[in-house]
Amino acid sequence: MGEVALRFYAELNDLVPRPRLTRSFVGSPSVKDLIEAAGVPHTEVDLVLVDGQPVSFDHRVTDGARIAVFPVFETFDIATVTKVRPRPLRSIRFVADGHLGKLARYLRLLGFDTDYSAQRDDAELVAISVGESRILLTRDRELLKHGSLTHGLLVRATDPDEQLVEIVARLDLRRAMRPFCRCMSCNGEIATAARDDVADLLPPAVRAVQDEFRRCSRCGRIYWRGSHARRLEELVERVREP
Repeated sequence: MGEVALRFYAELNDLVPRPRLTRSFVGSPSVKDLIEAAGVPHTEVDLVLVDGQPVSFDHRVTDGARIAVFPVFETFDIATVTKVRPRPLRSIRFVADGHLGKLARYLRLLGFDTDYSAQRDDAELVAISVGESRILLTRDRELLKHGSLTHGLLVRATDPDEQLVEIVARLDLRRAMRPFCRCMSCNGEIATAARDDVADLLPPAVRAVQDEFRRCSRCGRIYWRGSHARRLEELVERVREP
């Protein structure tokens, strides 16, 4: 029987009852096993120090070890030490679980490639995340403990507007935003469409008052500045605020 001291930093404390914990163990567990047993998915962790030295997730702990656990996307300067996570993805792309449909639409609103279906099970979500190098977004922390996952984020907020603000802030995505260039329904790219090209597809009331249109290259949906546009523009501006 052994015992270690765990210290969690910053937003990881949302996931544990208190910042400092002790964990008893039998045998020779990995540091990853102990961290996840405390309730923190490995995808939330960027750096682990054991007795002051950086280690990998498969490091085997010994009795009396002191383990410090730091979060992903933290502001601490850890450039000179070894992180446990792989290098950042070349492009930011997401896959959202079935409970985050509105967040998926909002991420598309900001221009982020976001795969979503309400029908997928956990295995499908993990396969898409790994196979397509997408960040898995979920409120299910057990899902993020899947061993093959490398990029995932536990969404803390429950309100979709707040979820969007949270994701953009935690991943520092403000400079990468390209609002109104992606279809909120199917995730396809949208571009300006000539009025004459879409006129026959428009409701008469819209055709009579609107002159500017955009069309999705994937599903063909036509967009114009309707009554809901101001609400979406306000959301975009809110997310842009530091």
